[in-house]
Formats: sequence, C-alpha cells, structure tokens
Amino acid sequence: MISASITETIQFYHLDPMNVVWHGNYVQFFENARCALLDKIDYNYPQMDASGYVWPIVDMRVKYVGPCTFGQEIKITATLREYENRLKIDYLITDAKTGRKLTKGFTIQVAVEKSSGEMQFCSPDVLTQKIEALA
Repeated sequence: MISASITETIQFYHLDPMNVVWHGNYVQFFENARCALLDKIDYNYPQMDASGYVWPIVDMRVKYVGPCTFGQEIKITATLREYENRLKIDYLITDAKTGRKLTKGFTIQVAVEKSSGEMQFCSPDVLTQKIEALA
C-alpha cells in the first residue's frame, strides 16, 4: 500500500500539565501525515473539493503506547489500507531516533457528494484512478 512519513519535534505547546503530549494533539499529528499521504496520491483536500466530494472522518481510533515528551523528534507514518468504499488510513508514531513505537491508530473517511450531500457507498472513480496509477 501507499505510505508517507513526516517528522515533527515536540514543542512546549504540545504538552499537558504532566509534561507529556496532550492526547488531543495526536489528532493533529495524524492529520499532518494524512496530508502528506494525500499529496502523494495527488488527492488532497483541494483536489477532493474540485472533484465534487468532501471526505469527512466518520471513525477514528488512537492507541497510546508510550508518551511523547518535549524536544523529542517523532516520525509519523500514514499508510493507506482501504480505498474502494472508503479511505482507511493507518498511523504509526515512533521515536525518530530509536524507532520505538509510541502511538498507533486509524481514521476512516467516506466520500460525500457536495451537490447532493449524499454519502457514496463506493469511492469516486477519480480517487481509484489516482491510486491505481501509483501501483
């Protein structure tokens, strides 16, 4: 499957009062990696919009394995797992230096036609064609 990775350095503003990354910030880390993956497919949010679809997240899971701390460099990898009927993207956050697993999760997005507001039960051809062109 198609993957993309980014790195980020944990900043002070990511931390909670316990000096570890606040749990809600992991959603932003996932989003940043997801955008890198969608760029690789050439179907990021502007292309989605231009194709006549929006792709809301309808399900998400985050599994916290170990804490991220100030100054730590992390690697976030987004991997496309499903695309025929929905976009399921898996995420893995590791320590960039040691490779130690810190967090994992997934998001599920579905295509919704902008003009009608109707959810699509199959992914639009434009997405399928872009992904298959990379295979």
